[in-house]
Amino acid sequence: MQLATTRRGALITIEGIDGAGKSTQVEPLAAHLRARGHDVLTTREPGATPLGRELRRVLLESDVALEPRTELFLFLADRVEHVRRVIAPALAAGRIVLCDRFADSTIAYQGYGRAADVATIRRWDEESRDGITPDLTLLLDCPLAIATLRRRHASDRYQSLDDGFHERVRGGFLALASAEPTRIRRIDASAPMETVRAEIAAVVDRWLAEHAR
Repeated sequence: MQLATTRRGALITIEGIDGAGKSTQVEPLAAHLRARGHDVLTTREPGATPLGRELRRVLLESDVALEPRTELFLFLADRVEHVRRVIAPALAAGRIVLCDRFADSTIAYQGYGRAADVATIRRWDEESRDGITPDLTLLLDCPLAIATLRRRHASDRYQSLDDGFHERVRGGFLALASAEPTRIRRIDASAPMETVRAEIAAVVDRWLAEHAR
């Protein structure tokens, strides 16, 4: 049975600390929604545009040292390009956009993780989004010990940071979820992958049914 989407489309973001398993859940969710008749676009941050792919290389794969503010501004530059070239046109066409990381990651990582001024980062982030905000956010949350085991073979810039950084990031995500429980739905990512996948699909199906028009 096909569910109607909103006329503007819907932006659904998937968030969580490194190792929570969010990236592995994007395509299964997209397939689930397509099977129900929805027009779905999957995307990610950083790296969804030509400039974004270059920024992703610098931000995640390069060993070039970055000042925290430089890191922040590069993520925001990626978001400007992403919103204007990918997300906004898809929403205007009525599509469901599934995005692997978005603004909440900036607040959690560059704000809470770097122990920076979160209020200031929020203001800069708002400027980068042209008024676009997620309609629904799935926060895949699990204890750091589990996430660390899952990401032991990863090699991006953040894997070398200490547990304190990752605990602050997780705390940031949980604080955001507590402040916006209607938008941000916490998913227990410590459960088996299939269980997590089923819960994600159920949450999204309920949200779409509630917001169909």
